[in-house]
Amino acid sequence: MNAEDDLEEAEAADIMMFCASCGIAEVDDIKLMTCNDCDLVRYCSDKCQQDHRPRHNEKCKERAAELRDELLFRQPESSYLGDCPICCLPLSFNNNKSAMYTCCSKTICKGCEYANKLRQIEGRLEETCPFCRHPLSKDDEESNTNIMRRIEANDPHAMGHMGKRHWDEGDYGTAFEYLSKAAALGDAMSHFILGHMYSWGQCVETDKKKRLLHLEEAAIAGHPYARQSLAYDEQENERMDRATKHLIIAANLGYDKAIQMLKNCYIRGHVSKEDFAASLRAHQAAVDATKSPLREEAANFFAEFG
Repeated sequence: MNAEDDLEEAEAADIMMFCASCGIAEVDDIKLMTCNDCDLVRYCSDKCQQDHRPRHNEKCKERAAELRDELLFRQPESSYLGDCPICCLPLSFNNNKSAMYTCCSKTICKGCEYANKLRQIEGRLEETCPFCRHPLSKDDEESNTNIMRRIEANDPHAMGHMGKRHWDEGDYGTAFEYLSKAAALGDAMSHFILGHMYSWGQCVETDKKKRLLHLEEAAIAGHPYARQSLAYDEQENERMDRATKHLIIAANLGYDKAIQMLKNCYIRGHVSKEDFAASLRAHQAAVDATKSPLREEAANFFAEFG
């Protein structure tokens, strides 16, 4: 950091000590509040913030957009699926390699499901959930009762699961209700589906801003399909630098489609050889992280016996 940067940092710190509108300093009996959108200035009252808005609005929007991009293009530590809560290995994007149990709303990998099944067979035990040991549902009615209990406990995954079920069935009104509640609690899948509901006008008016907001929230939470949708948007707007950033993040999470799209971007000169090679390595590492000898054994078992 050079002297000019030091000066700018000191000036920014000084600005934060005074109300941006009236200039009053923060003292024991006067507390300043930071602008929620940009974090660049502080105010002593709502009135001062409102009075200063015309002078601050342009810079505020510019900084807010910068902060949003910093968050949007930050590489998530894991995908929205997270890890299996038993073996703590990342879950695969292949839905056939895991299952959600309605008793506890936990998604368990097939490896741990297989280990639990062997334990039950060897001990001649009752069939139970691999995670919470609750007896497995005997029918759909009992399964629905279990998941409704989880919904009553404000479980976002249960809400999202129920919302997706209604969405798949075409009951968009009920789906929207469940998905909205789940999204408010941070469920990435619900954000992703809501984005498409606002895009296609399913039970709601088409709304490009709300579509974008939900897709971005899903992407930030590690949803690679949302990244793919955002990358398509950026390609259509001829902003290839942003499109490739989305694809690199999705590829680094182990999403196969993103690698194929990145390959096409590399061929067209939109991605450097170094960045493409780095994404290939990160993608393979993410895919390998979802594998284990037990999961491979489980895949062979379920392929043979179902």
